[in-house]
Formats: sequence, C-alpha cells, structure tokens
Amino acid sequence: MAAVRPTPADPTPGLRATAREPGDQRAMPPELGPNSLAVLSGPTFMYSDACGDVPAGSIGGLVHLDTRLLSEWVLTVNGSRLLELRAETIDHYSAQHVLTNPDLPGLPPDSLGIRRLRFVGDGFRERVEMVSFRPEPVHVRLQLAVGADFADLFEVKSLVRDRSARITRDHQPAELCFSYAGDGFAAQTRVCSSVPADRVDGDALEWEFTLQPRGGWKVDLQVPLPPGLGVVEPVRGDIGDVFHRRADDPLRRWTSERAMLSSDSPALERTMRRSRDDVTALRLDLEVKGQRIMLPGAGLPWFLAVFGRDTLITAYQTLVAGPALAKGALLGLARLQGNECDDFTDEEPGKILHEVRSGELTRTGAKPYGPYYGTADATQLWLILLSEYWRWSRDDETVRLLRDNALAALRWIDEYGDRDGDGYVEYGTRSPEGLGNQCWRDSPDGVCFADGRIPVLPVATSDVQGYTYDAKVRLAELADGPLADPDLAARLRAEAADLYERFNRDFWVPERGGYYAVGLDGDKNRIDSKTSNMGHLLWSGIVPPHRAEAVVRQLMSDDMFSGWGIRTLSREERLYNALGYHLGTVWPHDNSLAALGLVRYGYRAEANRICLALIEAAEQFDYRLPEALSGFDRQRLLFAVPYPTACSPQAWAAGTPLALVRAMLGLEPVDGRLEVDPDIPPEIGRMTSDRVRAFGQCWKIEAVGRTGYVRLSDA
Repeated sequence: MAAVRPTPADPTPGLRATAREPGDQRAMPPELGPNSLAVLSGPTFMYSDACGDVPAGSIGGLVHLDTRLLSEWVLTVNGSRLLELRAETIDHYSAQHVLTNPDLPGLPPDSLGIRRLRFVGDGFRERVEMVSFRPEPVHVRLQLAVGADFADLFEVKSLVRDRSARITRDHQPAELCFSYAGDGFAAQTRVCSSVPADRVDGDALEWEFTLQPRGGWKVDLQVPLPPGLGVVEPVRGDIGDVFHRRADDPLRRWTSERAMLSSDSPALERTMRRSRDDVTALRLDLEVKGQRIMLPGAGLPWFLAVFGRDTLITAYQTLVAGPALAKGALLGLARLQGNECDDFTDEEPGKILHEVRSGELTRTGAKPYGPYYGTADATQLWLILLSEYWRWSRDDETVRLLRDNALAALRWIDEYGDRDGDGYVEYGTRSPEGLGNQCWRDSPDGVCFADGRIPVLPVATSDVQGYTYDAKVRLAELADGPLADPDLAARLRAEAADLYERFNRDFWVPERGGYYAVGLDGDKNRIDSKTSNMGHLLWSGIVPPHRAEAVVRQLMSDDMFSGWGIRTLSREERLYNALGYHLGTVWPHDNSLAALGLVRYGYRAEANRICLALIEAAEQFDYRLPEALSGFDRQRLLFAVPYPTACSPQAWAAGTPLALVRAMLGLEPVDGRLEVDPDIPPEIGRMTSDRVRAFGQCWKIEAVGRTGYVRLSDA
C-alpha cells in the first residue's frame, strides 16, 4: 500500500496527536449578532452582543492572555433580557450600551432607561445605571448571571473542554470568586460589586429594589486582572472619568505624536484616524521566553497575539507615519529568533517566529505556540523591513546591532528554507500540531490547483520566492552601506539574479493569457491557480517589465477585481468561493501590497482604482477596514460585505490606509531624502501630511493631482 503523502490539509499523516481544528470554523457566522462589540487594551478584550451580554456557550467573553476569564455575563430585569436601543464603542477600550425593558408583567415596555458603561484597562469594569420613567414606584429584580470556564482561546472557536471538576467557587454578596487549578496552569476570576447583592443564586448576583418616579440606581462591577505583564500601560481612572475623558490614557498620548494627514476627502481623513487609533490599540506588552517585547497584536478577537508575518507587514505599511513601530518589531522579533531545531515548534536556527500564545494549551505543552515558528516568509519579511527601516531612518547603528540576526536569517533561507537544494524556499511542517500552509494563505485549502486539487508538500509558493529575491537585493544594499561587506553584497546580488531568472522560467504559466502560478508542489509541478499573489510579486520586483502588463491585466480583470479590491482567487478556478477565507475574499493588506507594486511598475491608474475602492469600503464599516471582505461583485450587490468572522480591528488591515496614501503620493525615501511622485485621484483632492518622521527629522508633504512637494517642518 502506497504511503499517504502530506498535504496542507493533512501535513503530517499518522502523527496528529489530537483532532485537528477544521479549516472552516472561522467561517461560522458569529452568534453574538452583527452588532457585537468588543473593547480591548493590550492582550485583554471583552466581546459581547449589542446589549452588552455574553450568553453562555457563545464565542464571547472576557479574555486575558488567551484565557477566557468570563464565559457568561448576562443582565436581566424581572427575569427577562433587555432590549438594545444603541450601543457604540467610545474608545478602543470603552463602550456604552443604552437599553430598555421589554413588555413585562406590571412593567410596560420602555419604562426603564438602562445604561451599561464598560472599559478594560487595569481590569474590566462596568457600571450599570437605571432610571424609571413610570409615574408610580416600580419593583425591580436585577440579576447578573456570571460564568467562568477558563477556556483557552483556541478552544473558544472550536470545542471547549469541560473544566468544571477543577473549578471551585467562593461566592459572597459583594464578590463572586471562581478558581481553576489544572495540571501546571491556574487562573482565577473575581467579580467585585460596589453594592452587595441581596442574594447569590448559584453563579448569579441578584439585587431587589424599588425605583421611585424618576428615581435612579447604579452598581459598579470590577473584574481585576491577574498580576504581571500583559497590559500596555493601562488606562487608569474612575469609570466616570473614562467616559468624560479625564482618565490617563497613554495610547492617546502616543498617537498624538504620530504623523497626521489632512485631505479634501473626509472619508480618507476619518479612515486614517481610525487606522492610527487601531494600530496603537492593538499594541501588546508581553514576556516570551524571558524576553519582554512590545509589538502589535494581529487582530481581535481570534488573533490578539504576536504574529511575525502580520507584525512585519504592519510595520512596513506604517513606516510612512514614523519608524518607531518598525524598529520595535525588528528588535522584538530578533530577540526570539530561532536558535535550534525543534520539530514540535518548527523552530530552526535563524528563523523568525510565526505566532506567540499564552493560554493553558501553550503553557502546558499541548500546543507549540510558545512561540511557534511555522512560517516560510517571516524571515524574509524581517530582512525586508530591516532594509526599509534603514532607508527611512539611515539608522546605521541599529542595522549593525542586528548584523548577526540578519546573517542568521540569510543562513536559514539557504540552509533550512531551501529544503531540497533547488534554490526555492519550501515549507512542510514536522510538528503534529503544525500548520499545513506556512505562507500568508495559511488555511488548509488556501493553496490549490485550478481544478481544485490540494498539492502535496513541500510547497514553494510564489510570494515567498518574491520576498526572498527582494530580501537578498535589499541586504546587498545594506552590505554595501552600514554593514561594510562588499563581498557579501556581490554574492547576494548574484544569488538574487539567479533566483530572478529561475523563478521566471519555472513559475510562469503561458496559457490563459499568461500569469504566475501560485506555487510549485512537492513534485515541482506548477500549482496553476490564478491568485492575488501576483500583486506581491510586483511589490517584490521579481516580475520582468515585459511581463508586468500581463500580470496587471490578470489582477484587474473582472474575474479577479471585485470592485472593492483584488480577490485572493480568480472566479475562473474550481474552488472559488466569495466567502472562502483565501478562496475569493478581498483582503485589504493583500491589496495594499498590490497597490505599492503597481506604483513600482508605473501602473498608477490601476493602483488608484484599488486605493479608492478600499477607502470607499472603509466608509461602510465606520471607516475601519475589516480583515477581509467577501468577494461578491460590487456592481451586483452595491455594498461591501465583510467576511463572516473577519477580525476587526486587525493590524495589517489597519495599516492598509497608510500604504494606500504612500501609493497615491508615490512617496519613497531615496539616499537620505524623501521624494514624491504623486498621482492623487480627483476624488481625494489635496493631501497634506505633517510630522512625517524620516532621517531623524520631521517633514511636511503636500500634493494635489500630479504636483507635490516635501519640505522640513518645525514639529
């Protein structure tokens, strides 16, 4: 009997230690409803429905460092749940839910005005305020049902293990206390009330009181967070101060120092402000393997953790707003660079990590995420960011400081990334818990043939080869400059030129109008589907000028361009699905790299078409681009539809508007100066950016149409 060959859907046949999470779980519609809200601060978030409730058994709750501290949080009046009037986030860390009562025995509808104010910072806090509009006294029985299942975030989106036998309770009228003790892991949830409950009914606090006409009542609730690292200089202050902007908010101070953009387009201005706020809101302060790192988390709710690829692309996108995030990403990820070969975590010397998690499954060794290194592209992206950071800063000292890390990354590409010596970087996990696809298209079917077949491993995807080419070209520039190693520079340029020639021979598909295959499978067959990866190839510069027109024609065809952006997979292919995670959706970050690539090759009208489409899409989501949009045709549906469980906010979606602005401005750092070559669409009008930080100075940029200037500013 022939041996079963590994594929991304089953990457280690016979070695799976536990049932693998199905790849379509992220596609399940959220049971918290389309108006669900989340508040977050660092690695802590509270995710609820529009009423502020977390029903038992839902995907919501209070999560801190990948552990769910609250799995139920439901407020009822006289035995019935409340009705939402309106709910909105005030800041990323605070929200307000305005509610009323349904029709109840002895209490007509809309008799009570109820407000829930909440924030996360140095803990989770909520204030419940109630006022009666009845002309007679009203008897109220208010109950807060609480649950704490201490689930690992990996379980929340799949199947939660029953920990009830190891959860103990110590409930008092002013405090509910849940304590969990597992094997090598412990956690505790305390719910403190400013007004002692009249009864503790199981895991519920219950208050009874009478409201006089126009009379009011309130209670403050607090869930302290476990001590230690994990909160980025939290918001502090009384809950009332938070909502009246008197609390100390370090993130607001931090964002006030960033570059600011003004434009004739209100949509662009608002999208940029939201982008800035979201990138800062996702910052995490964590301790990993004894190293303290501060990096942006990838996205809320599933990926509020450090991801190498996401962090590096976000840092690249946001360099136009200042170099601080890029420098932090380079230093933080360098501290955790791989040192040894470890099959369980896919670690290899010189490799940049994929993902860091902190929940029970990781801490007890059931999952390999402390950190996990299963990515074929983060190492090259780290080198690309090192180069781009230097181009914007001319910070020779930091580049020299990271010399050994850069050389280790190069060795990983050549010695470990190229698994069979053919000159291409391939991937294939050795871990029973490892990822099957280790490129950005990391769902099990994210890389497929045009006829729907899933390739055998190892796979060499086109985007990874483009990144490898770009990384070697860029590091050659650094070797000529701050690293002062001309022999290394010459070797890298020769290797890049060789890769360029081989890639354009092996990955080019002359049929169907000419395009690049998404990859080569384990038998070196071209994986012949048309994908958005071609935009990444333009960004990396590996496409010969004479083929650029064919690539652009494919990307902007009706089968690939939805009207909101370039689809991940062409409608021509068998597995196309407008709601498939990497099978036809439109990803803002993916499109931002394509837009920069189009500008690189001189296709400004096509780049502007992408920029305008994404800015118009952002308008429909309160000026925040979600992780991904569905691939439905714009002309048919008229409005944008989000991917069913898209993360929002999400780091590289939040970074996308800055990359789009850079594309429209044609903004590039060149030999220690900023240059602009603008092509601003009429819909955007004039664009001005102040406090742009580059080369240790602040710059002001102004452009309209195809005219622009750059000058030093006083800020």
